[in-house]
Amino acid sequence: MDDVERASGAQPASPGERLPTGAQGGARTETQGTPSLQPPCDVLVIGGGPAGATSAIRLAQRGHRVVVLDKARHPRFHIGESLLPANLPLFDQLGVGDEIRAIGMDKRGAEFVSPWHEHKQTFYFAEAWDKSMPAAYQVRRADFDEILFRRARTVGATALDGCRVTDVRFLEDESGAVVKACREDGELLEFHTRYVIDASGRDTFLGSRFKAKVRNPRHNSSALYGHFVNAELNAGSDAGNITVFWFEHGWFWFIPLSDGTTSVGAVVWPYYLQSRKTSLETFFRATIAMCPPLAARLSEATLVSGPEATGNFAYKCDRLRGPNYLLVGDAFTFIDPVFSSGVMLAMNGAFAAADAVDAWLTSPASAPAAFRRFDRMLEHGPKAFSWFIYRVTNPTMRELFMDPRNSLRMKEALLSVLAGDIFGKTPIWPSIFAFKTVYYLASAFHPKRTWTAYRRRRNNIREVAEPLGRSV
Repeated sequence: MDDVERASGAQPASPGERLPTGAQGGARTETQGTPSLQPPCDVLVIGGGPAGATSAIRLAQRGHRVVVLDKARHPRFHIGESLLPANLPLFDQLGVGDEIRAIGMDKRGAEFVSPWHEHKQTFYFAEAWDKSMPAAYQVRRADFDEILFRRARTVGATALDGCRVTDVRFLEDESGAVVKACREDGELLEFHTRYVIDASGRDTFLGSRFKAKVRNPRHNSSALYGHFVNAELNAGSDAGNITVFWFEHGWFWFIPLSDGTTSVGAVVWPYYLQSRKTSLETFFRATIAMCPPLAARLSEATLVSGPEATGNFAYKCDRLRGPNYLLVGDAFTFIDPVFSSGVMLAMNGAFAAADAVDAWLTSPASAPAAFRRFDRMLEHGPKAFSWFIYRVTNPTMRELFMDPRNSLRMKEALLSVLAGDIFGKTPIWPSIFAFKTVYYLASAFHPKRTWTAYRRRRNNIREVAEPLGRSV
């Protein structure tokens, strides 16, 4: 699944291979014909999802010649429908705030349901440290991604969908790259660009090409998911809240959407998905039955799309950038979707990437500082969430989530993390440190339970053969 899909017959260069300065594309595969040479550009973006489109919008707004290529044709299905409050200011800066509001389902908080507790616990974003971000949205990603992709075109980028990048070769003098692509009708294109942004998502185009993609040894998960109609929602203003259901083999998401459908997925340990002996739908329904509170909310619901499955969620590339390229969003790293951080991290990273590339193009003296800011942001975001992700199924963490206390403003700080408020000046980190201290003290107070949970998790995240099911 990690291999990058390429056009039939394409012959990619070996990792790190560079063309001589001034070469016009190097060796071509004769069976494919001669690529059509396109106008030169300043930046070529691989991938038109949230990270890629955001990078393209920001750079085009600053007057750069930008090309963004997406292998799929919009609108196209993508999982990851839950946004965070920290996304909203970014939408307005990109000029798409009204369009996103029009397609969104209000999300005012996150509900947690545990089979080991008799009560539910809802965290409301309005109770976070910064009270100015009280809500977010649930969105159909096909519509959301299309809005961003169209916006890139509106502000001046050349945005081509149905156009798959097949090869990237960097010039010897580090002045740019030659990028080859193939359109759906078989037309071959060749672009000369000064800079490449890899926002190819889990395809990890450059990461796979450079053999830089590394499995995360501290986490491992798989997922299966589908969409239902007539699911039972929460009442009133809580109708759009995401619900996280813990169960024996991991956790479920329950995400209501504005068109009346609900996205339901199980994020499970890979060994569990690999154990499937039945059809994927039968297995999915049997998995849902293991979580009675979720099964009750779906008792009158009808599965209208899916299920589908995917694996190998947790990875990181061993490089973030090079002389004239960088990786952003899932093209660099991904851990787990439990806190709906993917789109927020991708877009914030894209803002920082655009700032850095703009500096590289227009003010070389300021570029090193801009790239250092980019580096810090890309490393900080996953790190801020990963500590919680690695422990979210731990019994001590469940207890803290199900019975939150605001001593030393720990609950407010935790809510700020859940809202995605991790890059600004909100002074949450001393309180987050206090929360982590409480976690470790509580773990030490229950040594047998802690040791058992540790051993179980080490077993759960073990590497297994690729899970059965279709990858996305």
